[in-house]
Amino acid sequence: MCTVEREVRISGIGIHTGKYVNVRLKPSSLGKIVFRRTDLDNLEIPLDWRNIRAKNSSSLVSQVCQIQTLEHLLAVLHVFGIDSLLVDMDGDEIPIGDGSAFLLAQAMHQAGLRSLPRKRKSIKIARPFTIRGKNASVSFFPDEEFRITYCIEFDHPAIMRQEKSFLVEKENFIKEIAPARTFGFLKDVSVLRQQGLALGGSLENALILDEKRVINGPLHFPDEFVRHKILDFIGDLALAGRSLIGHFKAYKAGHTLHLKAVRFLLENPQFWNYA
Repeated sequence: MCTVEREVRISGIGIHTGKYVNVRLKPSSLGKIVFRRTDLDNLEIPLDWRNIRAKNSSSLVSQVCQIQTLEHLLAVLHVFGIDSLLVDMDGDEIPIGDGSAFLLAQAMHQAGLRSLPRKRKSIKIARPFTIRGKNASVSFFPDEEFRITYCIEFDHPAIMRQEKSFLVEKENFIKEIAPARTFGFLKDVSVLRQQGLALGGSLENALILDEKRVINGPLHFPDEFVRHKILDFIGDLALAGRSLIGHFKAYKAGHTLHLKAVRFLLENPQFWNYA
């Protein structure tokens, strides 16, 4: 198992709440990731896949509060191998930064890594299976490494069909996946805000598309959209709480289907072995 060597701080706006939040990522020997709400008398909320809810992001919920938009942070922690951490925060959403995970990855570099005595087990896929949604799917297959293949299709000239396969490894992640930003459509903004979502969204923290183009380019990558979906997928798969060995494929999926697949995996151990 592994924690950070030293504390690092990140601050910024939550993309859904629109509120400014200060976060401190601190070393821990507890062997788990724990969120502590410093604005709520240091209420502690351990990360637990059974308490995750998904909509436009993945959120950890308790009886009194929630921690929103976990996926970018969890993706970075998973790729860096950090599974023991105390996350102090004075609000209920992880800051979005520029819409990517690049600043979070930089913070992990600054924090450094420290090994803990306990060994971290891996989940290795032993049998293939598929979880289906409406015109969407998530599939797991045996493999000797942690690999993701993601395919998206949007009826928009700036996206259309994009597919990418990616070997999940730290240096490649930092260069090829972490800088990929979240995206949304201008026509959806008013509806999302009526639902209390995207209140902090702006041209500085998301790629926004009108009917024909990205209005706040340039893109970091020609296929930045599917790369961001891979980022989200890694973050949601990290809820399994273990290193992963297998080929994970997604087609037109999202947080809800990602989470459904993680739940199926953890509730059906006949499909995997510890490694």
